[in-house]
Amino acid sequence: MMADNQAIGLGPCATPGTVCVLGIDLGTTSVKAALVVETEQGQIVTQSCSRETQAQSDSPAAGAQGMEQDVQRIINALNECLAAFPQEHLQRVSRIGISGQMHGVVFWKTNQGCKWAESGTGHIFQPGEVSHLITWQDGRCSSSFLSSLPQPQSHLSVATGFGCATIYWYLKNSPDFLKPYDAAGTIHDYVVAMVCDLERPLMSIQNAASWGYFNCRSKSWNTEILRESGFPLDLLPEVGDPGDIAGRMPHDWHGIPKGTEVGVALGDFQCSVYSCMTERTDAVLNISTSAQLTVPMPLGFQPPETPDSLSAVAYFPYFDGNYLAVAASLNGGNVLATFVDMLARWMAELGCEVLESNVYTQMINAALTQNDTRLSICPTVFGERHMPEQLASVTSITASDLSLGHVTRALCHGIIQNLHSMLPFQDLKEAGVKRILGSGSALSRNEVLKQEVEKMFPLPVIYGKDVDAAVGAAMVMLHRR
Repeated sequence: MMADNQAIGLGPCATPGTVCVLGIDLGTTSVKAALVVETEQGQIVTQSCSRETQAQSDSPAAGAQGMEQDVQRIINALNECLAAFPQEHLQRVSRIGISGQMHGVVFWKTNQGCKWAESGTGHIFQPGEVSHLITWQDGRCSSSFLSSLPQPQSHLSVATGFGCATIYWYLKNSPDFLKPYDAAGTIHDYVVAMVCDLERPLMSIQNAASWGYFNCRSKSWNTEILRESGFPLDLLPEVGDPGDIAGRMPHDWHGIPKGTEVGVALGDFQCSVYSCMTERTDAVLNISTSAQLTVPMPLGFQPPETPDSLSAVAYFPYFDGNYLAVAASLNGGNVLATFVDMLARWMAELGCEVLESNVYTQMINAALTQNDTRLSICPTVFGERHMPEQLASVTSITASDLSLGHVTRALCHGIIQNLHSMLPFQDLKEAGVKRILGSGSALSRNEVLKQEVEKMFPLPVIYGKDVDAAVGAAMVMLHRR
């Protein structure tokens, strides 16, 4: 795991002449960075660092469903991460790969998006004329609002939290908000544009697909559809292939040399899979804030021409023209966190203050003594993109199944059952999957979730295959020569 307070070494230091790549991931809760070198034994992580962003920010205009983050805090965490690395290692960086949370959107003003300044370790930048980041978790676009939008010419449906949907929302509800800005992208597109001093943002196919209204076959935006509906086309970034070079840094950054190549920003999901999937017969199960179960599609697969809004499986563009079949659930570790928060609040109302970490430990231990339960929990407290109106529910309640162990066991079962309903075990078998790589913080520290995975997906499951988007982004750039 990555350290919170300092950069840690995980392998031998890079020797002079060794190709060293910096990977960065701008996540929902933290920024991670990793230095990766190529050796005869393969890729080795020599240094890594993580900083929590604590960037959550309220926006009265967005209402209770809005989910925004302060870009200043995200960049502060990024600067702290890079400042923690040894200077002699950063000076050997030849390429930078950057990934981040998909779907979301941040707006900025061209040539005023950041301000560069000298620091003790070289040049750093701070945000300038930049909006908040409206994240993938944003829920301001209701089902009725989404149904009023034009149908995309794409294999992916448009959901709340998608960049284009959010822009449409501002057009209808707060058009003055958009007036100061003439550029937009994901948070990682923004960072790439700043460090490369790009006149116009450049977005990978992966991020473009996550915004909606992008045709992966033609690699183009649905410009005619968007234009006819009054969409501000000037906010659409240019699009490049994953692994392309977005530009070279016009000056040093934290001591990273001037002229260093920076790749076009990548999807964090694709980079996470890239960091651990070694065989085409692998499936990757990641449960952290949300949850994803993914399998690679056969070589040459092309997604359908039109979206199926009721399908639980989406096809994400991967690398080299390939696709991943993904059951991307909005309900993962965040469901358990909500349950823990509820218990802690109840205890506080009863006059007992408890640490949430203690609550979590006790509830897992209680569930481990309860191998089964008749209690049934549908855990979709955050809905699902293919069923946005579905809420959570509890059924088959009996007086004998109300212990903390019963409820926690049922909740963990429900999280895995929900994933299984989206991408069943039989589908994995038919796709030739031979093993599952289990990863993610919510899964790695929860033995009950592991037991439920093994019950529902009777395949060999390998845990500890750390899914790390920062490492994956670095590996992509190492392999693109």
